[in-house]
Amino acid sequence: MSTIKIKKGDTVKVIAGKDKDKEGKVIAVNMKNHTALVEGINKITKHSKPSAANQAGGIIEKEAPIDISNVMYSHKGKATRIGFKMDGDKKTRVAKSTGEVID
Repeated sequence: MSTIKIKKGDTVKVIAGKDKDKEGKVIAVNMKNHTALVEGINKITKHSKPSAANQAGGIIEKEAPIDISNVMYSHKGKATRIGFKMDGDKKTRVAKSTGEVID
């Protein structure tokens, strides 16, 4: 199994599926299932009964997880692959297209 190179807070571009070419910020990454929750991407509708937390109930729209393989890191508006480079004793992420350090 390869390493997940996408982290929480990254801006990603969807490269496959119904939301192709859309961009969003990663809310959460699930390492076990290889999925990511991206803001505004892969929206689903969920029907909920009235409860103490949600008095009205009804139809709620929320994001569903999207597979990591269907998103790509967005660097300066362009989708790019991510590599790793050792900077002394620190491991840093690098954008493959430009060679710039990401974080």
